[in-house]
Amino acid sequence: MQSALDFYEPDNFPSGISRKVVESISHIKNEPGWVTEFRLRALETYMSRPMPSWGFIPQFKIDLDSYVHYVGSRQKKKKSWDEVDPEVLRSFERLGIPEHERRYLAGLEAMNDSETVYANVKKELADLGIIFCDIDTAIREYPEIVKKYIGSVVTPEDNKFAALNSAVFSGGSFAYCPRGVKTPMPLQAYFKVTAASSGQYERTLLIADEGSEIVYSEGCSSVQDSGTNFHTAVVELVAHKDARIHYTTIQNWKKNMYNWTVKRGIAHESAHITWTDVNIGAQTIKYPGIILAGDHATGDVLSLAFAGGGQIQDTGARIIHVGKNTRSNVLAKGVSLDGGINSYRGLVKFEKGATGAMSHVKCDGLMMDARSESHAYPYNDVSGENGQLNYEATVSRINDDQLFYLQSRGLSEDEAKLLIVSGFCEGVVRDLNVEYSVEMTRLIRMILEDGKAIAAPEQAAAALP
Repeated sequence: MQSALDFYEPDNFPSGISRKVVESISHIKNEPGWVTEFRLRALETYMSRPMPSWGFIPQFKIDLDSYVHYVGSRQKKKKSWDEVDPEVLRSFERLGIPEHERRYLAGLEAMNDSETVYANVKKELADLGIIFCDIDTAIREYPEIVKKYIGSVVTPEDNKFAALNSAVFSGGSFAYCPRGVKTPMPLQAYFKVTAASSGQYERTLLIADEGSEIVYSEGCSSVQDSGTNFHTAVVELVAHKDARIHYTTIQNWKKNMYNWTVKRGIAHESAHITWTDVNIGAQTIKYPGIILAGDHATGDVLSLAFAGGGQIQDTGARIIHVGKNTRSNVLAKGVSLDGGINSYRGLVKFEKGATGAMSHVKCDGLMMDARSESHAYPYNDVSGENGQLNYEATVSRINDDQLFYLQSRGLSEDEAKLLIVSGFCEGVVRDLNVEYSVEMTRLIRMILEDGKAIAAPEQAAAALP
């Protein structure tokens, strides 16, 4: 139950996190008591846990009390782009969202800072019984489904960042696909951060019932400025018997964004989950996970990370084999340039009852210069009988012989570097849909230009006689 405290106004939140902040968010959203209790329980966990000390976290020296953890307004979500705030509309149109929606999306959600500003679902989804909306709407209109599954894969007690998200989450996607139904086109969400010194905490929950299939993609971006931002999302996937979920993320944050996200799915009998995870910009700590709970469950994690100057990308995967005859595959690619640090940090665990489990892990690092770094920290825990785990890793500098060969065939040095990096990333990029694959080629060029691995077009033009 909510207390009788005064509440903060939507656009007047102080920095830091407290009981009043949490209750104010719940009050603004007019949430039922069980959600408020969920938030407050998470707040207790958050307050009682110290900042984690593993990996690169101590190097960042983050003061979470310096951020505003909710930035929102009382404006209602729009169903037409013409009704969206013009400034917000322009920022999303630069990403090509209206065109994407018209051409190939079944449903779309757009979130700016802490609130969803646009949501629309094509009629054919509703006719199939597919539910796709933001998590706030789902809490109001489908409370029994949300109550059953929220926090079931990533509990508030999981870690300090999961607790933080559970206390102050706002926005994020919810999808439920009924038995035997497949999404006819991708579901998609876009998340954008514009407010300075703020945090964004979307919470996404996707449920694929028996024999169903969900294809979901999301894009993330932020306004470039001198201030830092903090982003901690929680994503929970539930794939029931014979179901499939394919989840794609392309995060193109600014460099001074802290992106520490918790993503995990559970695959029941003969179910399959694929995470395709592309990380650009930000100081990132993220390890998409899959619990292969049912017999014959399978899972893939495809990860691509770019670390530029002053950046640390600490990414990887966590796969836990529980059922019998389960299979998993991890492919992680990291590109480091301009002194950036890229790390693969992975866990593959075979539980004692996971007879016949099989996993293959491949992580590759490519360094574009002598100042950059690439690391691999694999952790393998094999307890089950008759299991098979293969792990391979490579770390290399961009090859001068390859550059020479390509240049001898008529390519410029910049074109040769772009071709080599694109080929290195191909194993992950080919899993993206056509629109995203084309976009990734453009993004790779921009990343190399920004890291000075190749000259920007105007620089190249200036260098011509």
